[in-house]
Amino acid sequence: MKPGSTTRRRDHAATTRAGESACEFRFYEELNDFLAPGRRKCTFRYHFRGTPAVKDVIEALGVPHTEVDLVLVDGVSVRFSHKLRGGERVAVYPMFERIDIAPLTRLRPAPLRTPRFVADVHLGRLARYLRLLGFDTRYDNRGADAALVRQSVTERRVLLSRDVGLLKHRVLTHAHYVRATDPALQLQEVVRALDLARRIRPFTRCMVCNGRVRRVRKASVAERLPPRVRDNIRRIAQCRDCGRLYWAGAHYARLTRLVSQHAREDRTQPGSRPPPFCKKT
Repeated sequence: MKPGSTTRRRDHAATTRAGESACEFRFYEELNDFLAPGRRKCTFRYHFRGTPAVKDVIEALGVPHTEVDLVLVDGVSVRFSHKLRGGERVAVYPMFERIDIAPLTRLRPAPLRTPRFVADVHLGRLARYLRLLGFDTRYDNRGADAALVRQSVTERRVLLSRDVGLLKHRVLTHAHYVRATDPALQLQEVVRALDLARRIRPFTRCMVCNGRVRRVRKASVAERLPPRVRDNIRRIAQCRDCGRLYWAGAHYARLTRLVSQHAREDRTQPGSRPPPFCKKT
């Protein structure tokens, strides 16, 4: 026990209401986004009854457990199940990207080997953009919360949502709270937060149904192409699932700029420069 900790616990007990205990909490970095303004970037006291698990208190304060990577109670790394009794100092941290905390108890599971996503009903444009970059992304604009959670867990997908309550579901292991409201900024946020840049394989998925896109012979689909495309475009691709046709059309330049904002070209990776198809029919 640190010097002075016993005195601090007595002081805490003296100033709490009858039958209550209190702890001091401090949240760091982007976890402050979830807190009430008066609790951001400062130490504050939280009153409670009984001996709640630290996870329950963290979520009662508004922070989804899926955003937390490390909890220190009086300087000691603990698990979410750790019981609070009153008088402790609790420090809560998000994912560490530049500091090695391997000796401590990391609370977030290891990143998925192959990042795949499921987006909630409010993130349809983000889902299309992730598919544009080549990421397997499920989206259903009628999807219920329970179905999204089940799909995330059973298919090992990162759940993307702007619904804090949804991300507090106890069985979730991989999720990200999307802070931005503009779809292009949402894409930028997700790519950076989950370190996706080197995994980008643009124009390899159907933006509509999420199926794989592959090159096809133009002659085999010629009857489905507009005359100007048959006469002027050489490279045609088709979605294996829904059959939509893609080619470098009028929107190609805009989509290429969007891709280039996020991709770090890696010429050693196979498929890093797939054919640029963007027009669909």
